Amino acid sequence: MPIEPDSRLKPHLDTLILPGRALFSLAIFSLGIETLVCAHTVAHPLSLDYAGLPVLPWLPAISWLASLFGVIWVACGVGLLTPRWLRIASVALGSLLVLCTLILILPKYAMHLGDIGLRTVVFEPLTLACIAYLLPGDTALPAWFARLCRALIGLALIAFGVDHFLALAFIASLLPAWIPSHVFWVAFFGIALIAAGISIALGFFARWSAAGLGLMFGIWVVTLHLPRVMGLYGISGAPHNPDEWSSLFIALGLWGGFWALARDPSRQA
Repeated sequence: MPIEPDSRLKPHLDTLILPGRALFSLAIFSLGIETLVCAHTVAHPLSLDYAGLPVLPWLPAISWLASLFGVIWVACGVGLLTPRWLRIASVALGSLLVLCTLILILPKYAMHLGDIGLRTVVFEPLTLACIAYLLPGDTALPAWFARLCRALIGLALIAFGVDHFLALAFIASLLPAWIPSHVFWVAFFGIALIAAGISIALGFFARWSAAGLGLMFGIWVVTLHLPRVMGLYGISGAPHNPDEWSSLFIALGLWGGFWALARDPSRQA
């Protein structure tokens, strides 16, 4: 049985995470728009070569097909905000993300199990997919499927946390100069990701873990991703780099998605 937050803190928690689904929907809508733009303006923008210039490597490297996916994502982003279309949009979005991951990325990762970049590309869309499936609430899903989604989210978070330690120096080098103790913060967030993954997978303090994860990704959006795409950190080409924008939107989706999962089930729309 999941342990719920203290009843005195529930109203404050729900107020904090209220915009979660809106943020998640905005991220999906934005990824759809970016896909539509890049599919027509960048030469081979959706290449399956992760070392090349992938905008979203879990999309097909065919311009018209990627454009179709972009249209579907835009529609899903809008549908997630509408109670009438929430369930349809969540299933469509989750299924599309799972399908693309299994067909396009997982076979490549199976050939390079030590590739941290490919592992991230596998788990990011799977996490977004599981969040999408869970948005309408556990009662809208078979019990076994809801448990599977939470287990996959937990596994992804543990993998992200372990990778923080495997690539400690590299990730630390990505932090802006004004943040002190780069290695400490990378290790701290690595531990936090592992702990939250275990919590969500086992249903122990799961709401608090989801709320904390949303806050963590929100901090990353505000302090890392958004300043990079705005050109504030002086990174050459960052404001015009589709990878930077997609990283921003994915982080935004995880921010809003985890806050949406942290909402009181009795208050889910």
